[in-house]
Formats: sequence, C-alpha cells, structure tokens
Amino acid sequence: MSSVAPQGAKIEPLGAVRERVLATLRQDIIAGRLRPGDRLVERELADRFGVSRVPVREAIRALVAEGFVLFETPRRTVVRRLTPADVAELFELREALEVYAAGLAAARATPGTLAELSALLDQAAAATHAGDAETITDVNTRFHDGVLAMAGNSLLISVMEPVAGRLRWLTRQNTEWPQLLAEHREMYEAIASGDPDRAREHALTHVRTNYRSTVRHLFGEDQNS
Repeated sequence: MSSVAPQGAKIEPLGAVRERVLATLRQDIIAGRLRPGDRLVERELADRFGVSRVPVREAIRALVAEGFVLFETPRRTVVRRLTPADVAELFELREALEVYAAGLAAARATPGTLAELSALLDQAAAATHAGDAETITDVNTRFHDGVLAMAGNSLLISVMEPVAGRLRWLTRQNTEWPQLLAEHREMYEAIASGDPDRAREHALTHVRTNYRSTVRHLFGEDQNS
C-alpha cells in the first residue's frame, strides 16, 4: 500500500512514518505481542500500517541494529531469541552503569526529583495490584530513567540509550512484580537518605536479583551473577 494521503490531507514525512512503525514494532516486541522466533514480513507489515514497504524495511533494519531482531536468511527476519550469554552481557552492563548512577542520584537528589520517584512508586503499586504487566513495565522503566536523570550525568544517559530498549525487554520477562516493587521502594529510600554507598548497595542487590529472576523465567534455571 502507498502512503499517499487523500486530497487536502497532510502527507506524513517518510522519516516520521519510519519512526512510527519502528516505535510500534519495538513496543510489540517488548510487550510480548511479537515473540522470539516470530517472523517480520515486509509486505504484511506494510499492509498493517497502511504504508509502503520502504519505511517498514528501514524500521526492521533499525530493530536489527538495536538487537531486537535478526536476519536468519536474506529473506527471513525474526524476533531474536535471547541466549544466556546475551542476558548476562546486558546485566553486566546494567550492573556497572546503574549502580554508579544510583550513587550519583543519592548525592544529587532534590525534593522535587524524589517526589517524582515516589509518585512512580505509587503508580507501580497500583499496577502491581491490578496485575497490569504493560503498565508495570512502563512505570518501572520510568523509575530507572528517573534515577538516571537524577544522577545528572548526560554522558551516562547517552551510554545507556543504545541498550535501553533491550533492557526494558528483559525487565518485561521478570514477572515477580511484588518483589520488584519492594526492591524499588528500598532503592528509593536509599537514594532519599543521601548516602551514595547505601544507594549503590541497594542498586547492586536489585540488579543481581533481577538477573536471577529473568534467567529463571527465560531458561528455567539459575546462573551465577
């Protein structure tokens, strides 16, 4: 299908179409609507979004670069199946950067930024009570983004950005939601205390606990963190 708009209608720029398709497919993967091994077919996706195959092709290439999908053959593109090594590498990076960020956040927190984190915890509690997996994932991601922002280091944020989507994908695999909520509350209290050592300790415990939970969910076994 083409992206030609009716007469008088505003034509969506190709770049905007690509970003819309990319954002939707990325969220479909993170939320589990597209599962590991599912095939992405340009023609079918173009029909779904009502666009030409060009922005779909570009969106798929971006998803490959982000680590969400891969080309099994030149004509077959599928959602990536994460291996234990993939998960371990992502959590090693998360441990190094998020623990550091938590220490900075404790040193640089303000009443305003702490209030924002506290509000996110309230939203997470409501979503956990309702069993709303997608909202839990979204709010928990925003919580970690809030800690990064509180750290006040733009370079740290830019380093995390290329893997942020995959980390969110992994977070979605952990369905031990009450435990996640409890850990985030403990991390909040540690950051609010203004003690960087305490904040780093709680962040390290959280990342390693989350790693073990994710591995159990994905592979049915524990591994050393």
